[in-house]
This record gives sequence, structure tokens and C-alpha cells, in this order.
Amino acid sequence: MSHYQSNIWCALLVLCSHSYSCVEGGNKELWSSGHHLKSCREVAFSHDGEKLFSISKDKSVHIMDVEGGKLVKRISKAHSDPINSMLLIDENLFATGDDSGTLKVWDLRRGTAFMEMKQHEEYISGMAIDHDKKILLTTSGDGTMGVFNIKRRRFDLLSEFQNGDLTSVAIMKRGKKVACGSSEGMIYLFNWDGFGATSDRFAVKAESVDSIIPITDSILCAASTDGVIRAINLLPNRVIGSVGQHVGEPIEQIAKSYDGHFLASCAHDQKVKFWDISSLSAITVSDYRRRKKKGGNLKSLSKKAFGGGDDFFSGLIEETEIKKPEEKEEEEEDSDSGSD
Repeated sequence: MSHYQSNIWCALLVLCSHSYSCVEGGNKELWSSGHHLKSCREVAFSHDGEKLFSISKDKSVHIMDVEGGKLVKRISKAHSDPINSMLLIDENLFATGDDSGTLKVWDLRRGTAFMEMKQHEEYISGMAIDHDKKILLTTSGDGTMGVFNIKRRRFDLLSEFQNGDLTSVAIMKRGKKVACGSSEGMIYLFNWDGFGATSDRFAVKAESVDSIIPITDSILCAASTDGVIRAINLLPNRVIGSVGQHVGEPIEQIAKSYDGHFLASCAHDQKVKFWDISSLSAITVSDYRRRKKKGGNLKSLSKKAFGGGDDFFSGLIEETEIKKPEEKEEEEEDSDSGSD
């Protein structure tokens, strides 16, 4: 799923482009594409918003015109294995990672990959690039994070192995921290320039953290296989509450609108849902937390989220990190909170 600065979203499987509206009945399909021979796994808008990149299980990369969905360029055999992840770096460079752990970095001016490395033993699940477009980070099903210097075209290191798959990656805290989601429901934190070992870890109490996206320097949204989208503050580590839900359906991916007001999610229920996240940027979290009793409900950040008044299932989900006003406060400082 991807979004650019007009109200256009693109969803996966058979690639479709939709415009959305806050007015009832205002959503419409703009075009659909069947260029890929197998399922489409990820899409991304070019930096100027005029092109749409897509990757597929058929091992190809397609570049299409956003306005009409016309195929502009096809790289038929971009990888030897199905492509699983993609990251647009700038107007000329993009990176792809496949099911076998191979990373490629492409230059559109040459039409070829100028960097190809296989350091992971399993699929590459996610990628992120620093502000200087120099250090590329990858997460993998082998439980490691990879660090690559694309300016010098070299591999730097792999992190230590973590429990379960590392599913996603985001750069936080003004570039000082890196957060990785995992299939074990943990978020692992790394210090920048300290990629070998984690500096902290945080149990989200979710079945799996499959997709994460930064909202502010300290807050990210995390989507899980339990169908819940959680807003999470890092350092101090807190689950702030539930942003939205696909009841009982694993969420595949989340994406933020260009203005930061909305979050879109797609899940196994074949629905794309939109959530108002405009209030998250105003949230501040204390360095100290109140300990709460077991069995407390996850705080709802909207009516449609878990715990909202309209949610029949609101009493069925539990979180241990959310505080309640009536509980006695304990001055318990979070790990690593003083390091930033």
C-alpha cells in the first residue's frame, strides 16, 4: 500500500489505484493493472508522484504512470527469487530485497543494479535509509538486521540474532535509534552506530509486529496479526493505545498520508481502512509510569478502535502497558530512557 500528495492510494494483489474522500460515496477506483503475472507484494510512489513502482512474486519490477496506470518500464527478471520488499531512495535509486535474502540497489539512469549482496539467510522483510541516503538498513526472516553503505557499495555488518523473524524497520529519535518489529511481538531498539547488539527491547503483547511506521520522532504505529494497530511511544516505552482494527484479521501493511493526518491499513478481510491519527503528534509520555493490574483493556484512540464504545470486542484484548488514572503511581523508570 502506498500514498502520495493527492488523495490517491494504491492497494496490492491485483494492483488498483483509488482516490479517497471524507465525503460518503466519494471513494472511487481510478484504474487497475494486471501487468504482474503473480501477486503484487509492495508498491511505492516516486518522489515526484508521477510514477508508481511495484514488485511481485513473479520476480519483476514494474514502473507505471500514476495518472492512467500505463506501464512505463519493466524489469522482468530483477531477481532470481520472488521479490518481497522495496524502498525508493531518491529520484534515481531504489532497493529491492527477495525471498532468499538478496539485496539489490538500482540506478534508473543506468537501468541496472549497481549493488548486489546476499548477507541474509532468509527473506528481506523491510528496509530503511538514513537522512543522508548513505546507510541502508534491512530486516530479515533470519532474525537479523543488515547494515549496508550504498555510497561505498559495501556491506558493513549484521546484528546479533533475535528471537523470531525481524519483520519491519524504522529510524526514530531524530536518527539516533532504530526500531525493528518481530514475529514474536517484540520491538527491538538499536543505537545508531551500535547496530551489532540491541540497546533495549519492548514486549508489545501482540501476536506479531508485522508493519511499523514512524508518526513522530518518538511515536510509531505498529500493525499485528491480531488485527490491531497500536500507537507506541519509544523511550519511555509505552503502548499508548489502539488506533484501529480489522477484527480477527491479520494486517498486512499500514501507510501514512502525506500530511500525517490519516493512517491506512489493509488486511486479510480485503478491506482498506482509514484512521485519524492527527492527535498523536500532540501526545507526550511521562518518563515515569503507573503500574496497573493485569487484565486491563487497551485504551481506544478512536471510536472504531479496540476499546471504543462501538466495539463489541473491546473487553477481549488485554495490555499491561496502559495506565489508568485511579491507580497508584510508581516512579518506575523505563530502561534506556536516559540514553537519548
